[in-house]
Formats: sequence, C-alpha cells, structure tokens
Amino acid sequence: MEKKESLRTPYEQNYYPPTPSKFTAWKRTNPVWQFFRFIIINVKMLIMARKH
Repeated sequence: MEKKESLRTPYEQNYYPPTPSKFTAWKRTNPVWQFFRFIIINVKMLIMARKH
C-alpha cells in the first residue's frame, strides 16, 4: 500500500480548534452553573459509591 499525501497545508482552518458558542462559553465561565454541575456530579458519585 502506498502512503497518501495529506492535502492540508499548515495554518489552514482545519488545524485550529472550533471556537465555542456564546452559550458554551457562558457555561464554562459562570460560577453558578459550575457549582450546579459540581453538585450534580457529586450526587452521581455518591450514588455509585453506595452501590459498591
């Protein structure tokens, strides 16, 4: 099998990660939302720990 050459060139759009939407950026930086997610994740962990 022959190795195919990549058609992408450096510094092309494909090399950069997508930028988050405004809603996603808000969820990542809002302390109230982060605290809410923290509580939910901890409750899920407690439920799993009690099963074992």
